[in-house]
Amino acid sequence: MDPAPSAYQPRRVATSRFVEARGLRHHLLEWGDPSLATPERPTVVMLHGWMDVAASFQFVVDAMPTERHVLALDWRGFGATGTPQADTYFFHEYLGDLELVLDALFGTGHAPIDLLGHSMGGNVAMLYSGLRPARIRRLVNLEGFGMPRSKPVHAPKRIVSWLDALKTPERLRPYDSLEAVAARLQQTNPLLRADRAAWLAGHWSARIAGADGDAWHLLADPNHKRHSPVLAQVDDWLECWKLITAPVLWIEGDRTDVSIWWGNRYTKAEFHERLNIVKSVERHVVAPAGHMLHHDRPEDIARLLESFLSESRPS
Repeated sequence: MDPAPSAYQPRRVATSRFVEARGLRHHLLEWGDPSLATPERPTVVMLHGWMDVAASFQFVVDAMPTERHVLALDWRGFGATGTPQADTYFFHEYLGDLELVLDALFGTGHAPIDLLGHSMGGNVAMLYSGLRPARIRRLVNLEGFGMPRSKPVHAPKRIVSWLDALKTPERLRPYDSLEAVAARLQQTNPLLRADRAAWLAGHWSARIAGADGDAWHLLADPNHKRHSPVLAQVDDWLECWKLITAPVLWIEGDRTDVSIWWGNRYTKAEFHERLNIVKSVERHVVAPAGHMLHHDRPEDIARLLESFLSESRPS
């Protein structure tokens, strides 16, 4: 898709790759050549967050001082990856997809990779790195905070809520122009530059003719909005975190307000207390930045990645 004249111009151009895994055609963006990957500087695999796409990492890849082989995955039901025949998305499906996609890309006994995840992708990356520690050389978590601690007493209400939600189809709002999509991105994130918003809009949405006319639709299955009936089992997650052997780089934005999502049920302080159980963690705050810190401060993220992923850094 050709960007608008005022849109951001990528420094490193991505190409598309597709792999079949778990009955779906999974789309990845690829920057650099696989020949760039070495045991000391392996492929970097990037995992986007909820209601996002792989192209979201373009600004960080462009800002990386040293060219690396980078792959970014569109999760199921997002971007150009296939949509499953299901009305609900269960978190463990992302772990299964990542496992089989990595097998398809590198083989079952591949050398360790570097893994980066943002938000939901960061949560997946943390769990996967504990479950498959031999596969991960370095782990980068951009604001994958996990979830508030749940209690068994919450289960009946959550399941009933899910049953009720199944009776109403989920929908995502269409937009009458690409400019309207870009405006929506900037409304959500006031720190997002206009040129970056214009570029992202063309990768975050597609023009589709339908009941709403010739409109721009987000590249996301509306069923992502329907919550799962399964409670987040925080203690189970933390047992996985304890098994992480890779050094971890944690980066957060100074303006991220987690109370917007969870009120007073879960705080940044509680997250950092949980993170203490991981063996090796380097923590940074970038500013000014919110939850979409890879859009707000890609140069800062790239600088931290360059140092953390350096082949000279001890394991």
